[in-house]
Amino acid sequence: MKAPTALALISLGTKCVSAFVHVHAATSPSSSFALSAAKKKVFIDGEAGTTGLQVRERLANRDDIEIISAPNELRKDETTRKNLINEADAVILCLPDAASIEAASWVEDGNDRTVLIDASTAFRVDDNWVYGFPEMSKDQRAAIESSKRISNPGCYPTGFISISRPLVDAGLIQPGTALTVNAISGYSGGGKALMEVYESGDAEPWGAYGFGLAHKHIPEMTKYSNLGKAPIFQPQVGSFAQGMVVSVPLHYSFLKEGVSGEDLHSALKDYYEGSTFIEVLPYGEGAIKEAGLLERGAFLRPDTLANTNKLQIFVFDNPGAEQCVICARLDNLGKGASGAAVQNMNIALGFDECAGL
Repeated sequence: MKAPTALALISLGTKCVSAFVHVHAATSPSSSFALSAAKKKVFIDGEAGTTGLQVRERLANRDDIEIISAPNELRKDETTRKNLINEADAVILCLPDAASIEAASWVEDGNDRTVLIDASTAFRVDDNWVYGFPEMSKDQRAAIESSKRISNPGCYPTGFISISRPLVDAGLIQPGTALTVNAISGYSGGGKALMEVYESGDAEPWGAYGFGLAHKHIPEMTKYSNLGKAPIFQPQVGSFAQGMVVSVPLHYSFLKEGVSGEDLHSALKDYYEGSTFIEVLPYGEGAIKEAGLLERGAFLRPDTLANTNKLQIFVFDNPGAEQCVICARLDNLGKGASGAAVQNMNIALGFDECAGL
């Protein structure tokens, strides 16, 4: 029997959402209240999309929250959505930018309870919203915990910032340094439309894009890396559903004088010491090979962390050539989207940060 495609699973998930809503609506008010009195209410606006379905899947077995949803025929009804947004303790917006901006405006005056977590690019560099990357700095988790407006990071920026921010903060890379970012993602990052293309069998096996050098992720890369200078970003899509590798090449001349690749590895390892979701792997190609982390001793797979909220950092170095490449591997739909949204929700609502992850 042929395995279902990612798109088929999304279609199935949409039907399950609808079925859940009708079953939930049939529950008697008294029994529903008894079951959910102590639970936090969560509304996923856009729950039938790629990210929304993954968020819902991560929350499905939680006994500390109640997912509230519109009946399928009212999913796009403005009044219904407004009511659910203001009923919820947390709302995860899985919508295009313009729709997220509109939905965020529907929080009623005086509602200082509802937490909004936006998965679009609409608010990522808005100073009125907290950037939802808890591991980014020592103060970021506390900022998320106290905020009612949280912007979920993009998948590519999560990889880039996880590499660059610690090195800039440590003074090993100076602000204003001109960096490049080379990254490949699974096709699910393009949503249902791109998934249909790839799963039709007509797509190219690999494709680079973003040749206007103005990708929508560049502003948050520039701001939250603390570089203050836009990197040259070369995104690519491959013929696999989920996962990504984000790579930052560095000449030693880009670094503080006397700093080597091994120093960068030590700084990153110290920065993420004790992190639940971010891991810095052993230093250098030799150690990575010995640990069995390269396919056939040579290839770094992009899809190894699919369906997790984990991120791995690799430091490859050639001291003789004074060159280094640092790679971040993550799931574009996990730590790069739905996993991060759930992690941020957990922090903002006071749950165990790892719940559902």
